[in-house]
Amino acid sequence: MIETMVVRHGEYGIDAPAVPATFVGLGAAALVPAVTGYPVRALRPLWVALAALLGGSAASYLYATRSGKFAAWADVLDELGLRGDERVLDMGCGRGAVLLAAARRLGDGGQAVGVDLWRSVDQSGNAEATTLANARAEGVADRVELRTADMTDLPFPDGSFDLVLSSLAIHNIPTPEGRAAAISEAVRVLRPGGRLAVADIQHTSAYAERLRGLGLEPQVRDLGPRFWFGGPWVRTSLVTATRPG
Repeated sequence: MIETMVVRHGEYGIDAPAVPATFVGLGAAALVPAVTGYPVRALRPLWVALAALLGGSAASYLYATRSGKFAAWADVLDELGLRGDERVLDMGCGRGAVLLAAARRLGDGGQAVGVDLWRSVDQSGNAEATTLANARAEGVADRVELRTADMTDLPFPDGSFDLVLSSLAIHNIPTPEGRAAAISEAVRVLRPGGRLAVADIQHTSAYAERLRGLGLEPQVRDLGPRFWFGGPWVRTSLVTATRPG
């Protein structure tokens, strides 16, 4: 039932595509004075270093968004040790990178539900139809449900899910109050004993603080270089917790 090494058949896009495009554009611009020394030859080593840094940042970002995050999340899902009959929610599921990885670990009695507002600024080509196509390509469409919904006001009753996941999504909510509301909603829809796993590049200490305020005991850890978006200055951390039973 549980699969750990899986060849992906869907197309999952690029997270915040404007960011690596900016790295590439600025790196290309820096190459001109790096190669020619124009207009100040003495500054050429600085331009070479800047072009290399920007190129490396673009490579790190593209690796994370196209490969690294999948490997990191595979490890996280394996650690969770799903039985296969759970009901799983992915908040801000996008094109389904985490949602469908979870669905592959479910059996006939399990269900993976994804919610999103389907904004392409957060992920290239983000659309409900694309995620459905990916679910079909991955062979899990029969156990996947998609909903258009706001993370701060989830359309589910209390205690609806055994596991709530979120990857690189909650930080897109612009206000601290909104992000706190999303964490509160995640806990609300968890059943007693249900588990939470949130990966993000910002605000994870605030997520943990909110969880403690709700009576949970969160743990926070760094997910390592596979999940660096441009370099070690943009790390991804994982917040995990269990709702008291």
